[in-house]
Amino acid sequence: MNATSVATRGLTALDRCDRCGAQAYVRAVLATSGGELLFCAHHAREVESKLRPQTTEWQDESSKLHEKPVFEDAD
Repeated sequence: MNATSVATRGLTALDRCDRCGAQAYVRAVLATSGGELLFCAHHAREVESKLRPQTTEWQDESSKLHEKPVFEDAD
């Protein structure tokens, strides 16, 4: 499988950081293998400068950390 065949999907609470197990907010797709690494926002910032040039995709959803939840009214 090459990196262009990896379909981008939204990250969910089931996606976990490969470094610490926290919820993942960043997906890095590696250029050499097409494999992916998942990171929490903290670890993504820590490795971004070295890892990002080696990726074909850097999917960053860390802005979700600042979203306010929307609740539907129960009628």
